[in-house]
Amino acid sequence: MILANILRDSDYKLNQFKDEKITKLEQSIVFKQDKKGSDIAYIECLIRKKQIKLTPEEVVRQLYLMVLIDDYQYSNSRIAVEESVSFGREKKRADIVVFDAQQLTVPYIIIELKKPKLKDGKEQLKSYCNATGAPIGVWTNGESISYYNRRDPNYFIDIPSIPKSTQKLTDILTERWTIQTLVDNDKLIKERKSLKDLILEMEDEVLANAGVDVFEELFQLIFTKLFDELSSTRNPSRNLEFRNYGETGAELKEKIQRLFDEAKQHWEGVFDNRTKITLTSSHLEVCVSSLQGIKLFNSNLDVVDEAFEYLINKSSKGDKGQYFTPRYVIDMCVKMLNPQAHEYMIDTAAGSCGFPVHTIFHVWKQQLKERGLPISHLFTAEKKLTEQEDYVSSKVFAIDFDERAVRVARTLNLIAGDGQTNVMHLNTLDYDRWNDYYNNIEWTDIYGTGWKNIRKLLVNPKSYNVNGETKFDCRDFNFDIIMANPPFAGEIKESRLLAKYELSKNSKGKQQAKVGRDILFIERNLDFLKPGGRMAVVLPQGRFNNSSDKYIREYIADRCRILGVVGLHGNVFKPHTGTKTSVLLLQKWNDDPNLGPLCPRVDDYPIFFATMQEPSKDNSGEKIYVKKQDYPESAQKMRHEQQSAEPVDSYNDDSIDMEQYLLDSHGHLIVKHDLFNHEGLTQDGIAEAFIEFAKKEKLSFF
Repeated sequence: MILANILRDSDYKLNQFKDEKITKLEQSIVFKQDKKGSDIAYIECLIRKKQIKLTPEEVVRQLYLMVLIDDYQYSNSRIAVEESVSFGREKKRADIVVFDAQQLTVPYIIIELKKPKLKDGKEQLKSYCNATGAPIGVWTNGESISYYNRRDPNYFIDIPSIPKSTQKLTDILTERWTIQTLVDNDKLIKERKSLKDLILEMEDEVLANAGVDVFEELFQLIFTKLFDELSSTRNPSRNLEFRNYGETGAELKEKIQRLFDEAKQHWEGVFDNRTKITLTSSHLEVCVSSLQGIKLFNSNLDVVDEAFEYLINKSSKGDKGQYFTPRYVIDMCVKMLNPQAHEYMIDTAAGSCGFPVHTIFHVWKQQLKERGLPISHLFTAEKKLTEQEDYVSSKVFAIDFDERAVRVARTLNLIAGDGQTNVMHLNTLDYDRWNDYYNNIEWTDIYGTGWKNIRKLLVNPKSYNVNGETKFDCRDFNFDIIMANPPFAGEIKESRLLAKYELSKNSKGKQQAKVGRDILFIERNLDFLKPGGRMAVVLPQGRFNNSSDKYIREYIADRCRILGVVGLHGNVFKPHTGTKTSVLLLQKWNDDPNLGPLCPRVDDYPIFFATMQEPSKDNSGEKIYVKKQDYPESAQKMRHEQQSAEPVDSYNDDSIDMEQYLLDSHGHLIVKHDLFNHEGLTQDGIAEAFIEFAKKEKLSFF
């Protein structure tokens, strides 16, 4: 393709344009020889009516001129290119200007192409709009595109498109949207953006100078928008409300606050009922316009999960040595432990609840399969089967000591569980203090249901009384499955706490003054497991190798069958930490014949060992994605399936040429790893090898 060759090694792409326009432009190209005899491509400009050399920028300009003329029906007489814009004594040239229909010298729309990176392009575009008074601006590099409405010199709000020549701007702003409209026009697909990119954009332009807690304000807005999407998915004829339909700033703020209040009532225990949105009307207007065109719900919550991961990592998690587990590591663990609908599962260091949420999806898919039902694109927002609701409300638990992480975890779990959740704010290691939480009315108001449910799983569920307060023995539980990535950093030095743990003593049985947090988590997690229960836990590689940690390995082997060890690549947790980690898979010995043959003690048995070969991220912590050339047959298969499928989610940043990459059924980029086969599109990996091993060894859960 001629145009692709011209754009090679540039930041400009062709993804925004239809094939017929690309073909039409290519058919109009003429070649002229330069002084060295090389062929140079030229085109007759649609506006200037003279031959212009085809640079990457000019390719995108000519294609967008076709869009303006053919799709938006603007006449050539209303369009100018390289239009002079005055900045005092300085003059610059706007790439494309569309003039007002009544005043053909007054700019109406300005299109910026010169700056192929959004941040640079938007700044240039804003300066042109401010200098000319143009109310509408467009930035595109042929890959991503953004549309803006200038409200005043400091605030530009996102709009879904520009008006056609027969429309007014108010027609675009006041058009009512349903959930299907949102699916059809999802900004993540049409404008090739990610939610994280938009959050960064809002931070740069509005939130950094708004004098607010960025995490709290964005959390409130995402929470509110999720509720709005859920309401419209359940009632498809309902108009979305998280949207500016041309209201004044005050009217919009009143509407969004009301919607936020409804969301708080529907999903209790995340925000205090008195919480108010504190953004000013103008700041809120910008944020709503940025978020309103994105569909947050999809069938795996990846879009919102990515945004929450960014926000929490930014606000607090890294300080405690607790980092989000990449979702492909979580999925590998879930596949290997194979949770079932009748089993109880907990994450004791939950973070944003990745392990519980992906466990829920794993079981839900089994339940749908048993009924012969398909998994739809809005899977997470649709009304759940009774057995799906029951599973979340009674079988899945999560606890974490970071209050912000717990609120995010509760949100994702409330969404997944249709309003039910057993996510609690507790210190896993300090279990004697759990009774203090229970006797705190404010805590019980939020977490009382989860507390009531988890008590049923206590080995000794009977209460006792101390000084008039009800107490429970919260050490031992009967969970079937634990999956966790406990914090590595920091050591526990509090003697009161250390005295509760056998692993706080060294190999000679002497009490240590300080013990690594992750070591205590090993023992604590085993307390949660019933005989025959199984666990996947992420640990520092040193725990498997260091001679000084031999007593830890002996402690584990005495209590559990070691099912497997998966060495993760050193880049997996970058950029947050370069600590080399492994996933340890265990099953607790079952010496009670009354409990059935879950895991009878044996002296000698094989162990599954595997090492991750694909890094999944580069040395700076950026994810590496699967390219179409890696799996050409899969790329062809997905292209065929998606031609007739409903729209899928997609995300991107300015640096990724999506045409090169293989997308999954959600339109998501696929991280290049060898942990498992992604939707049948990649090769079998470590999880599939373990499943084969588990079946051969006749492990109880396969």
